[in-house]
Amino acid sequence: MGGQSVTRTAPRGGQASAGGRPAGGRLGHRLSGAVVALGIVMFLGGFVWAALVYRPYTVPTSSMSPTIQAGDRVLAERVGGGEIRRGDVVVFTDKSWVENAAVVKRVVAVGGDTVACCTGGKLTVNGKQITEPYLVDGIAEVTGFATITVPEGRLFLLGDERQGSLDSTAHLTDAAQGTVARSAVKARVDAVIWPMNGMLKKPTGFEELGALSRPGPVRLIVGLIVVGGVLVLGGAAYGPIAGWAGKLRRGPAGAAAGAA
Repeated sequence: MGGQSVTRTAPRGGQASAGGRPAGGRLGHRLSGAVVALGIVMFLGGFVWAALVYRPYTVPTSSMSPTIQAGDRVLAERVGGGEIRRGDVVVFTDKSWVENAAVVKRVVAVGGDTVACCTGGKLTVNGKQITEPYLVDGIAEVTGFATITVPEGRLFLLGDERQGSLDSTAHLTDAAQGTVARSAVKARVDAVIWPMNGMLKKPTGFEELGALSRPGPVRLIVGLIVVGGVLVLGGAAYGPIAGWAGKLRRGPAGAAAGAA
């Protein structure tokens, strides 16, 4: 009849929207979209940050073993020479050492320091024996050399493989007595990324001579990338999981009623 009204009821699962989707489901899809967007920003932002702060290098020789082996890929933070401290592993260029190539060595003395080797198998800096846990058996294993006073603004560098490394000890007869200008430093190595050996050991033996460098933000960057990736995957998986869960809740009866 013309005056008869028809009453519609909402599904048990919740109030339906104009498009037939429950309001709760609509909110869930909006939240999942926001999570995916945040994850993308974090994931890509981590890579952009890493590209701005770090530079990868491949070490071609074993002169820094066992810390860094030949062929290892390292991640080095872009820093100025003025930020370098004792114990740092640095990347530098010096034409009197190698033409058109970067060199990776460990800083053992800075401007004003006196350095000599060896006393009881240990390096001596400013009269103090330095414990170097990153060396094989902690032994310096280098032929003794006369005491060197490092000029201001320069660095004295050694390889962790002391016997075979062409480091400052191989350039003692040079005008600069094997030292390198701070301005030659391009970056400071934080970690070995291939193989994934992780962060370099802290050079604790130099602590009593002065403050050590703090690692760069590599851990924070990796965390940002990992969390971003998890958010992207989790947010993208929400739709399929929510649909599957909804079918389980409705069961065969709900599916049949919907078809009717």
